[in-house]
Amino acid sequence: MNIQEFEYKADQAAALMKSLGSRPRLMLLCHLSDGEKSVGELAEHTGLRMSAVSQNLALLRAERIVSQRRDGTTVYYRLADPTVRQLIRVLYRAFCEGERAKRLG
Repeated sequence: MNIQEFEYKADQAAALMKSLGSRPRLMLLCHLSDGEKSVGELAEHTGLRMSAVSQNLALLRAERIVSQRRDGTTVYYRLADPTVRQLIRVLYRAFCEGERAKRLG
């Protein structure tokens, strides 16, 4: 990989990390790693207001990290980027599974 390609890839990674760099967005993505969910389900699972969920999902959709489908009046979201799915799984294993094991232990 030449320096220009390396810089381009580094820019892509930095942009992705910036998009992931907020607690609400990480919480939403963690729940979406289990599969498709509606805005209402995400609000319930995260404790965020529906407006905050929608705002963060709009940003993630603009970055093509999530995609949506509409069924009547309900909008469902899912992870659209396999790289994000892998990152979220790594973060979950590093930060959530260990805590869960300690509580059960």
